[in-house]
Amino acid sequence: MEHPYGYIKDNKVYLKGFLNQPDRVIGEVKEDESSTLKYFEDRFSTLIEKIEALKKDIEENQNKGSFLMKLIHLKDSLLEYDALGDFVPLIEDLEKVQVFLEEIIQKNRERNLEIKRGLILEAEALMNDTDWKNTAEEFKNLKMRWIKTGPVEKEFEEEMESTFNKTVDTFFENRKNFFEGLALAAEENIKIYEQLVIQAREAFDNPDAKKAFEISKRIQKEWKAAGKVPAEKRQPLWDEFSKLNNRIFSRFRRTMESGPQMKPWELLKKMESMTEEMKKLAKAETNPDVISSAKRLQVEWKKLPQRKPKEANLINRSFMFFSEVVFEKLFLERLANSKYSDFAKKDITDQKKIKSSILKDLIYRDESELNTVKENSENFRTNEPDFEIMLRRKIGAFKRKVDVKTHILKELSNKY
Repeated sequence: MEHPYGYIKDNKVYLKGFLNQPDRVIGEVKEDESSTLKYFEDRFSTLIEKIEALKKDIEENQNKGSFLMKLIHLKDSLLEYDALGDFVPLIEDLEKVQVFLEEIIQKNRERNLEIKRGLILEAEALMNDTDWKNTAEEFKNLKMRWIKTGPVEKEFEEEMESTFNKTVDTFFENRKNFFEGLALAAEENIKIYEQLVIQAREAFDNPDAKKAFEISKRIQKEWKAAGKVPAEKRQPLWDEFSKLNNRIFSRFRRTMESGPQMKPWELLKKMESMTEEMKKLAKAETNPDVISSAKRLQVEWKKLPQRKPKEANLINRSFMFFSEVVFEKLFLERLANSKYSDFAKKDITDQKKIKSSILKDLIYRDESELNTVKENSENFRTNEPDFEIMLRRKIGAFKRKVDVKTHILKELSNKY
């Protein structure tokens, strides 16, 4: 039985040869010849639908080049496809689409080549940069852009990949060498710090305070000049080093301050004299000369020997009290002038009344704070000795504030 594109012979279905292909068997008659031929015609119709579907996918898809291999495989399969129909137009149609896709791919590869050359230039500009953190991020971005960029022509592919990877590897190798160098330098620097701590210990044990102090000054300069190390390794060494040097300095200062020793009675006499002078300044009206003299006395007081006889405790408190009176009066004078622009023009009696009013407010504030501190101390108890000492000092300071202001208030009350 004949068919435009085949025939049946000896109960077998043949497809007529095309494109220099010989006739070939594509199947056998199952039920009857008509239904068998219809079956193979339907297979050809299904093939046409498959081709049209592929062409539609290519048309609608942005990445058309990705369909090239699928199209080639389909085209090559037509020579062995078991169906009855005109295969030549189908093959010619697919060949036209293939040429179209190859042209697109060629253009894309040319564009990809330009993009990758640009990425290489960017990488080469960055590969010797020493801003390790930011540049590493930029290289990660470059690598992502490189991966997302499609392929180039085979003849350029190896060279492009090699050049790009070389620039990336150069940067990361430089970074690796840098941090390895830092680690080695840190190990050497730690040895320097450890040696300086040993010298600080030796200086601390040196009985000659002056010589120990000179060594301390030298090794502190060397410490500042030493290189960087991780903080967690440097801190323990610094804690010991600074503690030793502070003790060396304290011993040297005590030695220098001791100088010619004053006899206890001489020291007491000098302290009494200075306290009496400060007391007179505390009674005087506030002016620049009084403040200057008070400051001078404070400087001289600090120069007195650190070790004082027990009898000096009361004198010391008196000196501190009258010193605070002098400077509290200065503060009061300034506060009154800031509150009243015409304060200086008022008569003495009005000035004293203003100062007294201000003082009463200040005393009330200080007493309130003192009571708060006392109440808090009752509610919060601890066995820590340092805390108890701190608390006593704080309460003492508030009491002294109140006493100083009360003293000035009483003095003003007696004068008007």
